[in-house]
Amino acid sequence: MAIEVFSRYEKKYLLTEETYFWLLEHIRENMKPDKFNQDGRLYNIANIYYDTENDALIRASIEKPVYKEKLRLRSYGVPDMNDKVFLEIKKKYKGLVNKRRTTLRLFEAYNLVEQGTDPGNQPYINRQVLEEIKYFLKIYDLKPKVYLTYDRQAFFSKDNQDFRVTFDTNIRSRRTDVGLEKGNQGELLIGNMFWLMEIKSSEAIPLWFTKLLSEKALFATSFSKYGTEYKKTIQQINKEEKGELKCLRQYLKQQIQHQPQIQVLA
Repeated sequence: MAIEVFSRYEKKYLLTEETYFWLLEHIRENMKPDKFNQDGRLYNIANIYYDTENDALIRASIEKPVYKEKLRLRSYGVPDMNDKVFLEIKKKYKGLVNKRRTTLRLFEAYNLVEQGTDPGNQPYINRQVLEEIKYFLKIYDLKPKVYLTYDRQAFFSKDNQDFRVTFDTNIRSRRTDVGLEKGNQGELLIGNMFWLMEIKSSEAIPLWFTKLLSEKALFATSFSKYGTEYKKTIQQINKEEKGELKCLRQYLKQQIQHQPQIQVLA
């Protein structure tokens, strides 16, 4: 059973493909691949991020407050309406990430978020987390705003299951057809020659891994998939608005130039 409630620290690093392969070679002695990554295969993760009409949650998050929170719906691969997915609240306070999630069937998750319909006491549902999500939905009027998907390779420490490293690539998004069941196509968020590495642990990072980071001079970044997608969308909107304004000015100039001259008769 997947862990549904946990707290941990997460650090992110943007890697070139060369650095990614170098790290793979140097972590294998101390780490083992996730059960979904056997034979080197990557697995797909898909998410729907919910936000208010005016994007209050992501705009607040971008300001880097001491505390921030968000709601997302996650699946592994492309589900159908009866498949089980994870609805989760993710909170971050002073760098500590707290994730609380419950299993739901996809249609139950949609009905809960969009209509407020309680799925009832199903054996796979964490009722305590579900009540927290219902309260979250009362505070915020949320809508499905963006679909984000990526391919992941994950590793666990052989000595300490608490220490985990993930590598994400082929990160893509869309703001139309925002449904997990509608396929995992989307526009690339960053070049697919880059990898996003995340270090996840509630304890200190092992010394052997910090030495690898030091050897490659790797430093943590504040990269956020949803935050990056939002900024990219805003930039595109601003670019289009500037283009429309430029076209309008050119149109008005042409209209003025072609206006017939008014003659004043004596």
